[in-house]
Amino acid sequence: MINLKLTWKKHPFRQDEIALETDPGIAVCKGTHPTTSLCIDMMERYIQKGNTVLDVGTGTGILMIAAAKLGARQLLGIDKSKVAVEIASRNLILNGIEESRFNVRVGHLLHEVDERFDLIVANILTETLLVLLDDIESILTENGVFICSGMLQGNTHRVVGKMKALGLEILDTCVRQNWVSIAGKQKGGVPGRSP
Repeated sequence: MINLKLTWKKHPFRQDEIALETDPGIAVCKGTHPTTSLCIDMMERYIQKGNTVLDVGTGTGILMIAAAKLGARQLLGIDKSKVAVEIASRNLILNGIEESRFNVRVGHLLHEVDERFDLIVANILTETLLVLLDDIESILTENGVFICSGMLQGNTHRVVGKMKALGLEILDTCVRQNWVSIAGKQKGGVPGRSP
């Protein structure tokens, strides 16, 4: 189980927990929002050791750190904010993630991303998720998993509907404090495994 600790707070970790430490700096997101924990819970279920992971709207890098600690081999984080990219890079290093395993860069959604990933995670607002889904098929590996959150319960049907229309099989849906996360995969294989 992954447990988040802000650098300035004392928090003892149990032996069975994976510690994730973050310093949000001046970023708005501190990583304690229900959508963040929903994404981490989904990643704990679907990430497989050796996966390549893309975090869209990475913010402070929390989901990238979680992916690395869950066994991801290579990580890419995209964020429109240069400040967020700098903070995410610092947080990855703070958590002992080797710089050779990750890249964090400024960008807008999947524009200029030409690699393919076994797992894509996006903790962003509903309207942005709907736009992101237009390009997901070209970036997700054949049997890859897409995990998203950032939508309220009343908007879930819109995201689920678009995912199904694009051929993604819905694996899981979770709700916490009226926020929702969804996991889906490209049909025809075992979640998270590259072809």
